[in-house]
Amino acid sequence: MQCDLVFASFHSSVNPFSLSFSIIERNQINDQREKQNEKVGRELRSRITEHLLVKRNRCACVSAGRPNDIVGGSGAGTFRAAKCREAPEVRIGGRAPCSSSKKEKRQKIEDIKKNIRDAILTITSAMSTLTPPVTLEDPSNQSRVDYILDVSSSPDFDYPAEFYEIVETLWKDRGVQQSFERSNEYQLIDCAKYFLDKVAIVKQHDYTPTEQDILRCRVLTSGIFETRFQVDKVNFHMFDVGGQRDERRKWIQCFNDVTAIIFVTACSSYNMVLREDPTKLRLRESLDLFKSIWNNRWLRTISVILFLNKQDLLAEKVKAGKHKLEDYFPEFSRYQTPVEPGVVADPSEPPDVIRAKYFIRDEFLRISTASGDGKHYCYPHFTCAVDTENIKRVFNDCRDIIQRMHLRQYELL
Repeated sequence: MQCDLVFASFHSSVNPFSLSFSIIERNQINDQREKQNEKVGRELRSRITEHLLVKRNRCACVSAGRPNDIVGGSGAGTFRAAKCREAPEVRIGGRAPCSSSKKEKRQKIEDIKKNIRDAILTITSAMSTLTPPVTLEDPSNQSRVDYILDVSSSPDFDYPAEFYEIVETLWKDRGVQQSFERSNEYQLIDCAKYFLDKVAIVKQHDYTPTEQDILRCRVLTSGIFETRFQVDKVNFHMFDVGGQRDERRKWIQCFNDVTAIIFVTACSSYNMVLREDPTKLRLRESLDLFKSIWNNRWLRTISVILFLNKQDLLAEKVKAGKHKLEDYFPEFSRYQTPVEPGVVADPSEPPDVIRAKYFIRDEFLRISTASGDGKHYCYPHFTCAVDTENIKRVFNDCRDIIQRMHLRQYELL
């Protein structure tokens, strides 16, 4: 086996030392030995990783999480800048995202239009169901609401110019804005405000989605999707699985022989309830799901790359102060921000935002460290809605996972 030859060559590369030297010479030799051993160790790790990447040349990952938790406000069907199906859109090394094809952009236009329709339909529908209900600031807008509820909800709706004018008018109504501000009380896509603010642009006949538009667009996942792409000559296979409860039974077929599980959670969902169970908070459900995956006996050797996503939306909520984290997670009131060596806080980030994001991170790490058997590891990352560095993070974490796996296999870890 190639690895055996690698180890043999390393052992044989260490020169024998004579035992007849003086004490000073021996100390010098010991220093040389230590340096040589350090060099051998570095080279060993590099060769082991290279061996796996060349021999297998394949990393398989499963992307899982709560609905609406994956990057860019999407459900578990999109991994956005680092997502499964659209991973080829992203390059590594800080370069700009790859341009999408014309066909993909045409399809995205339809998805974006649907996002706008779904957003305004959901917001206006919720006005009468909220407790207490919300009323229109301008009563004359009721006919426009009726149009949205009755006409635009048709499956074969073709988005006429009238639709966009109505949406723009309603979006300016204070009552509609109040309904939007209470969206934690019902199910609303995270990209609602982004696209409702861009209706004047989207309605143009020559509209072409920007990369940001594509990253923000929400597409619901159902079933399992596999994407294959290459990073630095390493073939990645990513399996994107649905986050809804009824999708989880399909996951098991994806977990066979994977390198890592990519778990994505929306940190901003701490005050939002489930679509399937309005009595349970999304973040609580996400923690429960993470615990079930982490402690699953079939997955005890599979490491987890944890994306603590939507940090931008979390910061907005914390700074707004309307939905305090401690009202939903009482334990937050006793939490103190940890002091971690080598970690420099962003000076532009308010202390209360830093405290909130580390609290959520530590809630997940508390689960992963409770059974610290050394067989699998958790790699947490703070990410925002359109973070194009996610694929790079996955790649780097997979290299570390592979390295640990092989060092453990040869009893070096």
